[in-house]
Amino acid sequence: MALLLKSLQVRSLSLTNRLVMPPMATAKAKLDGKVSQEILDYYGEKSKGGYIGLIIIEHSFICQQGKAGKGQLSIADDSMVADLKNLAEVIHKNGSKCVMQINHAGGAAEKEVTGTLSVGPSTVANPRQFRGESHLTDFPQELTRQEIMKIITEFQNAARRVKEAGFDGVEIHAAHGYLLNQFFSPLTNKRTDEYGGTLINRIRIHLEIIKAVREVVGRDFPILLRLGAEDYLEGGASIEDSMIAAWEFEKAGVDMLDISGGLLGFGIPGVAGVQGYFALLTEAIKKKVSIPVILTGGITQVDVADQLLADGKADLIGVGRAILADSEWAKHAVESLNNCSS
Repeated sequence: MALLLKSLQVRSLSLTNRLVMPPMATAKAKLDGKVSQEILDYYGEKSKGGYIGLIIIEHSFICQQGKAGKGQLSIADDSMVADLKNLAEVIHKNGSKCVMQINHAGGAAEKEVTGTLSVGPSTVANPRQFRGESHLTDFPQELTRQEIMKIITEFQNAARRVKEAGFDGVEIHAAHGYLLNQFFSPLTNKRTDEYGGTLINRIRIHLEIIKAVREVVGRDFPILLRLGAEDYLEGGASIEDSMIAAWEFEKAGVDMLDISGGLLGFGIPGVAGVQGYFALLTEAIKKKVSIPVILTGGITQVDVADQLLADGKADLIGVGRAILADSEWAKHAVESLNNCSS
């Protein structure tokens, strides 16, 4: 799949060229965050045959303070680039495009992992508590304006490294209760300065990061953004917020939106067995933007994925857990569709 295709061109492709493997943390990196042989083998296996149009590499931390967990990949300094080149080459040799996701965990980081105190837009509880993933009651330190500027620069430098490593694009992680999601959500952003309050203020850091990233990667290097489009919590971020934010992100230079959940992570309460459960979000956002939109969420059957595209719910389909469980899922999906059309 040519990642630079604009939305109308993407929408004309078959499902076989619109399959995306979304980022899924493997926790297989070395202790210092460098690429391990396990990671090379994992992505080599998943990309074999080139049946997946686009593979988005698991979230990688942009600085030690933003590390989300043990075994997480690092994009935090220039020494990471050489090994990341090997990872991009493995995927390219198998025939797929690859994007690397960059992230700062913010208040969801834990001292036992980072060795430092966590930070966030405001002094509120660890966002992982919303989904029962943390027992910690420590509150993150509220970021100063100067610290926010430093994080913007760290995102910028991380994106530069992604391009230097030979990836086909970079994805900014703004979902799943991590730092940028924390700024976006009214539940975790209680600031009273220009980075809090109104929706535009709450996405100010996103827009400044997008601008900074574009400055170093150039006009022709795709920027994706994974948006936690709804918190599914009273008083949290809503789809109405995300429709406005998506439009602003497109204006700022984002080339593709990857839609997921907010503070509750990549799931929704009460959707067991439902395939494509973020379809309501992608459908609404697609009406506001002209750039391609990726839909993920419990999709396990190729006919369901094909129908979601036919119904205009999204421009690309992300299949995560099914590919995690079966590395030949995409191959079987493509063969199934080819048999049906012959």
